[in-house]
Amino acid sequence: MKTIVSAAALLAASLFAIPATAANLVLYTSQPNEDAQATVDGFMAANPDIKVDWVRDGTPKIMAKLQAEIEAGNPVADVLLIADTVTLERLKETGKLMAYKSPEAAHYDAALFDADGYYYSTKLITTGIVYNTSASMKPTSWKDLAKPEAKGLVTMPSPLTSGAALIHAQTLAAVDGLGWDFYKDLAANGATAAGGNGGILKAVASGEKAYGMIVDYMPIREKAKGAPVEFVFPEEGVSAVTEPVGILSTAKNADSAKKFVDYVLSEKGQEGFLKLGYIPARNGMKVPEGFPARETIKVLPVNAATALKSTDADLKTFSGIYSN
Repeated sequence: MKTIVSAAALLAASLFAIPATAANLVLYTSQPNEDAQATVDGFMAANPDIKVDWVRDGTPKIMAKLQAEIEAGNPVADVLLIADTVTLERLKETGKLMAYKSPEAAHYDAALFDADGYYYSTKLITTGIVYNTSASMKPTSWKDLAKPEAKGLVTMPSPLTSGAALIHAQTLAAVDGLGWDFYKDLAANGATAAGGNGGILKAVASGEKAYGMIVDYMPIREKAKGAPVEFVFPEEGVSAVTEPVGILSTAKNADSAKKFVDYVLSEKGQEGFLKLGYIPARNGMKVPEGFPARETIKVLPVNAATALKSTDADLKTFSGIYSN
């Protein structure tokens, strides 16, 4: 762990260093670069008196950077907009987040934000099945991936490198009729697990693999561009990460951070995520083109606090299944 933190500290001191006086708000986010820029642009247009500096990386690297800064006594970020509630639950439990009761929370289902106001979901990014249009089987169920027709043709991101993949595995492991036995059946059927979602899309779109587990927006966007892929919301339901927003307890610009939280939860902020191709978390919003009606998408439940407590054991279980 010390090696990881040390590397993150060096990174923080070089490429990602941000002077504390450079902005009225510092955002750390795991959004793709273009999405992060669009989010920041929208916020600054609505709040022209606030200048935002932002750092973008995958959630594990963002967390390593933040941890290095905390240990050095100088956390730079004011607000986080990162992949999943489990990560923010960990920060909440260790006293690293500030409670803020946003008035915009009234427009959200209670399951989508922390009751004490420490973090709020901003969108629904589900994980389902992508398949190549030339595949012989058109899957409708998670169990289809363990059928003989899919032998050696399935790939998925690894929970060891993808936060969304970990939450997906934890979610399916709690579903009756699936569970860890489903992952054992996949492994026995020759499924591979490595890397992140981008590699899964490439493997399926190229025909290297016929089927994959993947976050929704990637294949839906690529299909619109002409890629030979289809995305399926399996009948048992889908897992979801919700890219929550939370304010650091050490925020130097707390008032600006609260305005950022209100903005991304507002109808205007949610419209921005909709334009980027995501399912808004706010009630009463439309869904992006290419998605089915929101009420037809069955999102499987996951408890952030429970998932956090079982993370180490779940990673060990998954590694044991895919160790060969």
